[in-house]
Amino acid sequence: MTGTVESNRSGTGVALRMTGISKSFGPVQALSDVSFTVQAGTVHALVGENGAGKSTLMKILAGVYRPDKGEIEIHEKPYTFDKPEQALTVGVSMIYQDLDLAEHLTVAENVFLGNEPAGILPFTVDYKAMANRTAELAQSFNFDIDPTAEVSQLSTGDCQVVAIIKALARKASIIVMDEPTSSLAETEVERLFEIVRRLRKSGISVVYISHRLEEIIGLADEVTVLRDGEVVHSESVTRLDIGQIVRYMVGRELTEFFPARDVKPGDIRVKINNLSSDSRIRDISFDIRSGEIVGMAGLVGAGRTEVARAIFGVDRKLSGSIVLDNEELSINSPADAISHGIAFLTEDRKRTGLCLGLACSWNVTIASLGLLGMKRIINPARENEIAADIGAQLSIKWLSPQAPVDSLSGGNQQKLLIARWLLAKSKFMIFDEPTRGIDVGAKKEVYSLLNRLAEEGKAILFISSELPELFGITDRILVMRRGRLVGNLKTVETTQEEVMHLAAVEAN
Repeated sequence: MTGTVESNRSGTGVALRMTGISKSFGPVQALSDVSFTVQAGTVHALVGENGAGKSTLMKILAGVYRPDKGEIEIHEKPYTFDKPEQALTVGVSMIYQDLDLAEHLTVAENVFLGNEPAGILPFTVDYKAMANRTAELAQSFNFDIDPTAEVSQLSTGDCQVVAIIKALARKASIIVMDEPTSSLAETEVERLFEIVRRLRKSGISVVYISHRLEEIIGLADEVTVLRDGEVVHSESVTRLDIGQIVRYMVGRELTEFFPARDVKPGDIRVKINNLSSDSRIRDISFDIRSGEIVGMAGLVGAGRTEVARAIFGVDRKLSGSIVLDNEELSINSPADAISHGIAFLTEDRKRTGLCLGLACSWNVTIASLGLLGMKRIINPARENEIAADIGAQLSIKWLSPQAPVDSLSGGNQQKLLIARWLLAKSKFMIFDEPTRGIDVGAKKEVYSLLNRLAEEGKAILFISSELPELFGITDRILVMRRGRLVGNLKTVETTQEEVMHLAAVEAN
C-alpha cells in the first residue's frame, strides 16, 4: 500500500475520484449524488457557503463518515473506509480547521503520535530517531521548526506546519486542508501558500477548502462549487473570476419562506463605538434602532461571534464603549450584560447555552431569578408555572416544564433559549446562528419570533452564515472580515454577491 502511494507522486493521473456520494443525517440530506475528481499533483479548491456539504464530503473521504451510497477511488483503486485509520493507510490525510494536536507534547511526538518508533528495550520509544526523522521531513520541504519544541509554545502558523509534517510522515499523497488560513496572520498566510505550492510540486494533491476567494484564484488549479449538498460547477480556475464563483455559491432565490416585515425602526437603541477586544476584533462601530433587525455576515474566523462575546462580557474589552438607551454601560462579565438587559443566544446552544440534563423550567428561569424574587430560595411550583406560561406564548412543545432539555427537538431548544431572554426582559438581543441544526419548519418559527421581538421594540443583532437568511429577515447587514467591520449595507439596496465580495475579497 505504501509503495502505491509513493509511486503516484509524479503529478500525473487521477489521485481521487468520488462518484455519486450521498449522505443524510436523519431527515437532513447533507450530500446528494456528489461526484468529485482531483488530479494528482494539483491544488483543487472546494468552495460553498457554510452548510453546503464541503466538510461532510471530506469527512467521508477521511473515513469519519460512511456514505449512504457512492464510490471512492484513490489512484484508480476502489476503497471503502469504515474508520479514519483506513484512509490514512492509503495516503489520505485531513488537516482540520481546529488542529488535532496535543499541545503539551513536542513537535516530534505529535508527528509520530500513534506511530512511534520502537526503542531498543521492549515498550520504549526511540525519541532520538523520532526527532531526527521529523527534522528530515521538515528540511525536505524547507520548514524551519524545532522537533523538540513543545507545541503549546508555537504560533498558529507553526502548528499548521506541524500538522502538514504529520501528514507527510504518514506518506500522504492527498492532503485535505479545511479553512487553513482562518486563524493565521497575513505573513503566516503567505508562508502557508508557499508550503502548498511545494506540496503540489512534489506530486502531492491538495484539496483546499476556503471561503476566501482571492486565495483560491491565486493558489488553486481547479475549483468545485457545492451548494445545498450538490455540485453546481467544477472548472479550471483560469476560466473563472471571483464574481462568477460567488454567483455559483449563492445562486438561490428567496421565497415566501421568510415572513413579511412591516416594522418601522424607531430611535437608536444600541450604539457600539470603536470596540476592540483581546479576541482580535478591532475598532468595531455600529448602531441598532428600536425594532430593527441588523444582520452580521462574514466568513469563518471573521470575528462575528467575537463581537458578540465582547459586547456580552465574555471576552475582555480593550477599548470602546457600549451604549444602550443613551446610557454607557460598564460590562465586565455576562452577569453585568444581563443586568443591563442584553441577551446572547450563543451559536452552540448545547455546549454554551443550555444545561441539557436539567429541567426546561430551570433553563428558562436561570437568568431571571432575581427579577422573580427567587435569587436565594427557589419556589419550584412558581418556577414551573412561569415556564409553562412563557412556553405557551412561544408554542414550545414539551412533555412538561419539568422535562429535561435533551428531550426537546432542536427547534424547541432554540425557543427555550428565546424564552429565557424574554423572561429576563432583555432590550438588546444577540442571536448567533439561531437556526443552525434545526429543521425548516422550526426555522420559520424562529423568523416569526424575531419579527415579533422587533415589533415589541427590541434591538436585534442577527449573526448568520446563511446569506439568504440574512436577506430574508434583516433591515441592514454588517459585514465582518478578519476582525474588522468592512460593510454596513441596507438589505434592500445590496445583493448577496456584494456581501460575499466584501467578506471574501481584500480591499485594494
